[in-house]
Formats: sequence, structure tokens, C-alpha cells
Amino acid sequence: METKAAAEWFKQAAYDIKSAETLFLKKQYIHCVFFCHLALEKTLKGIYVKKKGELPARTHNLLYFVEKLELKPEKEMDDFLTDLNSMSIPTRYPDSLAKMAKVFTRKRTKEMLDKSKGALKWAESLI
Repeated sequence: METKAAAEWFKQAAYDIKSAETLFLKKQYIHCVFFCHLALEKTLKGIYVKKKGELPARTHNLLYFVEKLELKPEKEMDDFLTDLNSMSIPTRYPDSLAKMAKVFTRKRTKEMLDKSKGALKWAESLI
């Protein structure tokens, strides 16, 4: 069952990063970053299920899973995960769309999308 559950997490993560790409093309930058976070969260949850053989905690905290899985990302990856993790709540529940639109410019969002794809490859290499 754990293998099936892990496969489902990975399948959803792949779908979510494709959704992030579509959102970027449609200039929906806030939601693009949200889906980047979601894709990485689901990938880490899939790894958790695969390695631990149990369902993951109901949290959106990427760093929680990095710690629980005893992962040792290099500094650049760790910095990115920390940055993306800090965006979970503001992109999920923005106080002000106008304020968030100033934060998530096309350039910044493209950077987040590209780094998210790199983080997904890094995470997948751990499987």
C-alpha cells in the first residue's frame, strides 16, 4: 500500500508542476509559486511514504520533511527550500493581491519555477 500511496504523491506532484508552468504562461504568478510549493511538498511526502512506510504528517512545511527524512541539501538548495517554504502561507492566503503581485514579478516567478524544477530533480534523485 505504501508504494501505491507514494506513487500517487509523485503523480500529483508532476501534475502540479505542470499546472505551475501553465499558470506562469497565463501570468498567474502568485498561484504559480503556490503550485511550485505544492509540487515539492507532494514529492517530499511521496519520499516520506516510500522511506518510512507510513502516511506523512498533515503539514505544508517543506523543512519539516527535509528534517524528518534526514536530508542534507547543499546550501543553495537549502536556501531555496527555506525561501519557497516561506511562501506557502502568503501565496495560499494572500492579505493583498496587489501587494503579492509586486513581490511575484514575472522575473521572480520564473526564477522560482526554474529552481522548483531543479529541486524536484534533486528530490527525485533521493528515491
